[in-house]
Amino acid sequence: MITLVTGGAGFIGSHLVEALLAEGHTVRVLDNLSTGSPANLPLRDVELLDADIRDPSALRQAMRGVEVVFHQAALPSVPRSLRDPVSCHEVNVNGTFQVLLAARDSGVRRLVFASSSSVYGDTPELPKHEGMTPRPLSPYAVAKLTGEHYCRQFHQHFGVETVALRYFNVFGPRQNPRSEYAAVIPAFLDMIQRGAEPTIYGDGEQTRDFTAVDNVVAANLGAAFSPLAAGKVYNVACGQRISLNQLLQELGALMGREVRARYLPGRPGDVRDSLADITSARRDLGYEPRVSLREGLRRLIECQPAALVAA
Repeated sequence: MITLVTGGAGFIGSHLVEALLAEGHTVRVLDNLSTGSPANLPLRDVELLDADIRDPSALRQAMRGVEVVFHQAALPSVPRSLRDPVSCHEVNVNGTFQVLLAARDSGVRRLVFASSSSVYGDTPELPKHEGMTPRPLSPYAVAKLTGEHYCRQFHQHFGVETVALRYFNVFGPRQNPRSEYAAVIPAFLDMIQRGAEPTIYGDGEQTRDFTAVDNVVAANLGAAFSPLAAGKVYNVACGQRISLNQLLQELGALMGREVRARYLPGRPGDVRDSLADITSARRDLGYEPRVSLREGLRRLIECQPAALVAA
């Protein structure tokens, strides 16, 4: 089967590319390399198109003969979207719309869209389930929710089987730890490794449902082939939560170091607590979070420093 991974040279996309190749699929990657890197890909085994998802002609070329599209490309980060909402909208809304149009026009069977748990916002109800009313707190969350709505429309009206996956705090190798918008786990690891005090925004008692990238890849593969998934949205997580203070202590224990945090005021757009209900993904996608938080952290620590080189 011929597949296309947008953003395939990035963190999650490159792991997905590896899994697709291992299953014997032909893989094409479209990536403008703004946050991804060719070094993340086995270039002899994939076709890499250096192009933007907002370019209709590049998308037409990328989707020739493609059966399944994994739309991972995005301009990530809640803080970035608050600082630059225009770029967030152009890439994450307009870009996703162009990807969907190209998929429709090219006869793509199914498109799996990388959404985000940020669409839930700061609703107090836990765990978060797909039937809840979204309350996005940032332009990034709004953009991801808009992408979900467009996916439903293209499924209902234009014949593209779409599946949206709401990722919860994904971590793993190839995340950039020194970006201004770095995710918390690679940022913590990098600072601990350098002997610096990791920064926590807020009191550290906010909770997250951290998800190893291997689990996210498995969910994408399930979403691509499940006959029950078309037109639906699913949480992708472990179904467990941990506070940032607890996370820091866990990292310190795994690395054999005593760790203290530096606390700064909370950031706009950050949610207080996050925990996923993954019942639907288990039922429809055959999804099971086989890599626990502790195991994912252990694997990430073991593959340092190469895994944490900035892309």
